[in-house]
Amino acid sequence: MDGSAGNRAVVLGGSITGLFAARVLAEHFREVLIVERDRVLGVREPRRGAPHTVHAHGLHARGHLAVEELFPGLTEELRARGIPTGDLGEMRWYFNARRLRPARTGMISVTAPRPVLEGHIRDKVVDLPNVTVLERHDVLGPVASPDRRRVAGVRVRQRDGEADRVLAADLVVDATGRGSRTPAWLEDLGYRRPAEERVKVGLAYTTRHYRTRPEMFDGVQSINPVASPAHPRGAFLGQVGRDVCILSLTGILGDHPPTDPEGFLEFARSLPVPDVYEAVRDAEPLDEPARFGFAASVRRRYERLERFPAGLLPMGDALCSFNPVYGQGMSVAALQAEALRRHLRTGGRPLPGDLLPRFAGTIDVPWQISAGGDLDFPGVEGRRTLKVRLGNAYIARLQRAASKDAEVTDAYMRVAGLMERPESLMRPRMMLRVLRHGLR
Repeated sequence: MDGSAGNRAVVLGGSITGLFAARVLAEHFREVLIVERDRVLGVREPRRGAPHTVHAHGLHARGHLAVEELFPGLTEELRARGIPTGDLGEMRWYFNARRLRPARTGMISVTAPRPVLEGHIRDKVVDLPNVTVLERHDVLGPVASPDRRRVAGVRVRQRDGEADRVLAADLVVDATGRGSRTPAWLEDLGYRRPAEERVKVGLAYTTRHYRTRPEMFDGVQSINPVASPAHPRGAFLGQVGRDVCILSLTGILGDHPPTDPEGFLEFARSLPVPDVYEAVRDAEPLDEPARFGFAASVRRRYERLERFPAGLLPMGDALCSFNPVYGQGMSVAALQAEALRRHLRTGGRPLPGDLLPRFAGTIDVPWQISAGGDLDFPGVEGRRTLKVRLGNAYIARLQRAASKDAEVTDAYMRVAGLMERPESLMRPRMMLRVLRHGLR
């Protein structure tokens, strides 16, 4: 609130990324405006502008730590409201139909329903004295300086109104997600669009909620048969409240989980392990199955552009939209907010030339994990380098070893939770354990 970075910042989008950005910017701008097309204040249910929020979400390990840094005490507040938390390594994980040996890692996973988590964080952000939310406003486009070297604001229109208005800003943050129009805006302003990297997965996930029974989970927080080339159907069955659980079924390359109740249950029965089907076959459903499609993971390489206007900063899914089955999106958004905070606290100006490379650094490892993992599926379109092929072959053996060795599970979860880099799995001690336990 000290105004060291400017008078006003405008954040486009009031979902998780926008809230994280607003939380940080409120420390350094006199005023922060969040522009959102939906009604969001007080909302704890999935909304039209964010249909993916009905499905399973997780805030794991490194992302959890970053969010706790932004909002101290958040985890305990969620626990008090009945939101499950647990050790990432003690969930029931299956890879290639083999259960990983459970490991106490000390890494926390929060499995709150996405609208509940988002609503709780939003309440904290809007309580800040210099943050205002403009609900039901459409973003029409940026307003540039006469020389087009900087974005000086944004033009908006209230949904039930007729007149446009311009919100002047020292910084405009694009947190509008994978549908971001920043590439088109850049072109309109005379700049180049960023290069894009795509991995086409043809994913869909179908979700249903159930009333939880004590015997469904047998003391674990979630049951996760992870899709693999040999078993391309996957699932997440997890507790999300005191007596509510969520089942999200996943299928790729057009093999999509049905939305009729009978087909949904039959898809669950086709999974390579029986745990999920046996848990829900006689359970009380709380809603009808709902589906969400995800065609491709997309990474936009803004950091490689030679020219970029000052005053505009894309974040979150506007930079990189990950395959959601890896549960990385919220964590990467939190890491970018953390990077933004460090930069501003050391006196840095919020310049794209400084921050876009930093944000790219938060994306590199998660992209390596998710895009590389997807390319292990033969039908997925994308470039398979020698590094990707060798890495996937090694990970398959490591997962096999983790079904026998809890120390391997711990190391693997530290990488999946973004606490360690993938190279940590190649340390001599770990490679010996993989060789010992990972051979067929």
